[in-house]
Amino acid sequence: MRSSALLLLLWAAPVAADELRAVGWQEAIDRALARNPGAVVARQEIARAEALVREARAGWLPLLTANGLYSRRDSARVSNGVVVAPLDQVNGNLTLTLPLLAPLGWAGDWHARDNQQVVTMNAAEVRRQLAGAVGRAYLTVLLQHRQLEVAERARETARAHYQYAHTRLSGGLGNAIDDARAEQELRGNEAQVSTLQAALVRAQSALALLLSEDHLVDARPEVVLAVSPSADRAVEEARKARTDVRALETRLTAAHHLRRDDWVFYAPSLIAVAQTFRQTETPVSPPRGWQAQLVLSVPLYDGGFRYGVGRERQALEDQARTQWEAALRQVSVEVRAAFEALRHADEGLAAARAAAQAADTAARLADQAYRAGATTNLELVDAERRARDAASTAAFAEDAAHQARLDLLMASGRFP
Repeated sequence: MRSSALLLLLWAAPVAADELRAVGWQEAIDRALARNPGAVVARQEIARAEALVREARAGWLPLLTANGLYSRRDSARVSNGVVVAPLDQVNGNLTLTLPLLAPLGWAGDWHARDNQQVVTMNAAEVRRQLAGAVGRAYLTVLLQHRQLEVAERARETARAHYQYAHTRLSGGLGNAIDDARAEQELRGNEAQVSTLQAALVRAQSALALLLSEDHLVDARPEVVLAVSPSADRAVEEARKARTDVRALETRLTAAHHLRRDDWVFYAPSLIAVAQTFRQTETPVSPPRGWQAQLVLSVPLYDGGFRYGVGRERQALEDQARTQWEAALRQVSVEVRAAFEALRHADEGLAAARAAAQAADTAARLADQAYRAGATTNLELVDAERRARDAASTAAFAEDAAHQARLDLLMASGRFP
């Protein structure tokens, strides 16, 4: 039973490996922006905003309607022997309504366009956040690969050490303590490899979900990040280019326009109505004809509605301005903090790489000393563990440097 399961696993493994496709840095970002549900919904919101602009514009464009009416009475209406309303009566008309002065319709169109700009900027911010999430997930996959490589290398080193110690014990030259200690180190490294393999699958799964794929996605060992600007220039660029700041600024502009256009609730409206008709002829109505009207409407009193709208819109503008000003301050802090974080991350990466190199040297010397019989394998096991931990720390430091550079580019508005 166990052998059958093993054969099934070995047969299925190549299929899973073939299905696992690797994507590059820019390819992953482009695919997510094109296929992720968040980005798709954002584009659909833009299309909806465009449709709302079209709807609002109809409020001040001409309106042409055709109407038809058929009436059937229980009997004809007769007055002094004259039929004034026949038994069956048909009436049809064509009515043209032309707004000549339509402040409410104009304002509705203006505000719908402002809302379209707000939705567009919100969609751009969704793209920025999505690209950042994809970048972090991509870097996480690379980190898990790096950690797995370190663990596999440590496992192979431990296996060579165990084989040497076991051979010495079998030949009567070694001791059981060294053999058991070497085997313990090997099994521990094997367990860590399995744990990291599972972590890699989870990272690949997270990347696949962001890319809207139906299978696991791997990452190629390539990261293309733009050169970061100076701190002052980055702050200036971020205040102008970051989509979240621009979205808040667009919202502030829209709120200002709303408050500015309060006058439309006090302005008169003028509508021209022209109608041509054809109907059943009666003694009091001709069979065809036309008529035209000018309808002037002047708002005099509305129960205080206009004053309430004005106060509400003033409050909305004040809120939008407060949020925009807070975003400008936040951008400055985020950019400067990102610069400091990147500096420390680069320093930590340099130190971690130097430590890993020194640990490798120490492990190699400890192995030579053990094989020469100068020490027990206790020193060798300790040196190998330190080398593995130092290499793992270097991998984390490299990921931290990449993450810090990505955070800086996002904070300064240069990513994606």
